[in-house]
Amino acid sequence: MADVKWIKIAVDMFDNRKIKQIGSMPEGESLLLMWVQLLCLAGNVNDGGFIYLTKEIPYTDEMLATQFNKPISTVRLALKTFEQFGMIEIINNMIFLSSWEKYQSTDRLTEIREQTRARVAKHREKQKLLAAGQLDGESNVTCNVTVTQGNVLEKDIDKDKNKSISKKSPRHKHGEYQNVLLSDDDLEKLKAEFPADWDQRIQRLSEYMASSGKSYKNHLATIRNWARRDKPAAKAVGGEDMTDLDKYF
Repeated sequence: MADVKWIKIAVDMFDNRKIKQIGSMPEGESLLLMWVQLLCLAGNVNDGGFIYLTKEIPYTDEMLATQFNKPISTVRLALKTFEQFGMIEIINNMIFLSSWEKYQSTDRLTEIREQTRARVAKHREKQKLLAAGQLDGESNVTCNVTVTQGNVLEKDIDKDKNKSISKKSPRHKHGEYQNVLLSDDDLEKLKAEFPADWDQRIQRLSEYMASSGKSYKNHLATIRNWARRDKPAAKAVGGEDMTDLDKYF
């Protein structure tokens, strides 16, 4: 299942009667820490509150001791206590957090899981087509596709705000000094706006940054800005005194 980067924990967690009782036990602090660790592990598994290594391999006491770096006696005491307090159940040998859906935004967690499942399925289908030689490049194509959950942009759950997913196109190095960074889209815009001397404008910026040590966040915007400042008394590209460029910044 797809892991997530967050879980919800109530700010009054330590006012809960069960938590207070557990905290008062001889190993209370260790048990409470393990409870938070179980919550995080359930979020990582992201399967409605179930905790397992895989669906075919449930966590054993020994495995949890290794996972949480705790003595096995502490793990067994914690699981027994949590089960007695109704905080967990053991279903088909798997740990289930009884109140998971009560506190977590399960609709969002399900959305993340489904998005990841769809990407994995798409990646596997593409691999099958590549193996069958049905995509361009056939045997000469090397496909390196990394499926990550990190590109699922999280929503602000508490405020329930939607955030748009933005992806930046990779930028490539241009100019004599390979210091002008432009995406393919940036380069096409530059060629369209300055068809006669786009390459000279790139070279001009490259030389200036190399000689002055200055850098800019957006090189397309910088070239456009220089073009606006050049008007109406524009000088021949490449013929400008580099010291005069300092007036732009």
